[in-house]
Amino acid sequence: MAKLKDQNINQDALSKVAYSLFDFTKKEKSFLVVICILISIAGIISPFTYLAMWFGFALAAYSAIANDSIQTIGTFIASNSRTRWYWLWLFMGLIFVATVTYSWFIYNGDVSYQRLQVPGLDKSPDNFVFLQLAAPIVLLVMTRLRMPVSTTFLLLNVFTYKANTILDVMKKSFMGYLLAFFIAIIVWFAIEKLVKNFLKGKAKPHWYVFQWFTSGTLWAVWIMQDAANIAVFLPRQLSVWEFLGYAGFIFIGLGFLFYMKGDRIQSIVNEKTRVTDVRAATLVDFVYAIILFYFKMLNNVPMSTTWVFIGLLGGRELAIALSKSKKLSKRKARIYRAYTLARKDIFKATIGLIVSLILALIINEGVRNEIFDLFR
Repeated sequence: MAKLKDQNINQDALSKVAYSLFDFTKKEKSFLVVICILISIAGIISPFTYLAMWFGFALAAYSAIANDSIQTIGTFIASNSRTRWYWLWLFMGLIFVATVTYSWFIYNGDVSYQRLQVPGLDKSPDNFVFLQLAAPIVLLVMTRLRMPVSTTFLLLNVFTYKANTILDVMKKSFMGYLLAFFIAIIVWFAIEKLVKNFLKGKAKPHWYVFQWFTSGTLWAVWIMQDAANIAVFLPRQLSVWEFLGYAGFIFIGLGFLFYMKGDRIQSIVNEKTRVTDVRAATLVDFVYAIILFYFKMLNNVPMSTTWVFIGLLGGRELAIALSKSKKLSKRKARIYRAYTLARKDIFKATIGLIVSLILALIINEGVRNEIFDLFR
């Protein structure tokens, strides 16, 4: 009976995905035309290494900013909707420039905080294949479908030439999900009564100061983890002009993202309970920043911050559901809602993981050989 129920749940999820894809193609004709043009360009310039490098970087920069950075600046955008977009952009944009500039100086031209110095990612690409340039295009489509996809998996895996590196990234990311999930339950269950008192009435001005400071810190720590996802297309040590191109393009891209108010994937954040309140957003960002900083100090292996983020929001939703309602019927309804949101986020993120693994197997002969050796 339980297996039949699980099968029905999976079938419902697949049916919803199929319907969204059909609805997507119907409504997004102009977007799909742009995608077709990008695919054509990728196919044409893939033999030309220098052009392919910057084309891939530009696609990766925009797609990663649009999808992944919403984890950090999503709550910031949601809770500061009345503030002019350009003030938000300048604040976060200058933090980005300062953070990557520090890494560029300290690590001899490396903007990834040594995330791209681990075995399997330490070699700069000296040629490109079509699927490596197609990976960020796939990410653009998934972002348009409001899917919280891991850019770490989708962009780094296609350049990784060691299967063990992919496994290390996956282990660290899944550990991050579990840690974030249980920490969120403990933190929000413990302080829910306190939060209820704070969230009554209008937020006082000092909360906005706390939130901007916390969001800025989180954004800087996130860059230390995820700058590698964009820089993977570029040389591991950037020259002055290459660094200016890298930082300048992303700075402008951030402006576009703030102008669009996070674009469509912002709904992943907005649908969660009370996250548009500046006080709740501050708590989310504070806990998230601590978790990411812990993993930054743990080792230099890249990790998926997306999995940490959805773990954090999933645990938070469950804690709120457990502590908010005294009546059993209402509590069950809230727990089911929390479960549904968490399951939906995991399902979508898993699709991105599967796609990245398939691409890694197709592109990288070294990864294929290591996998095949396991079955010999």
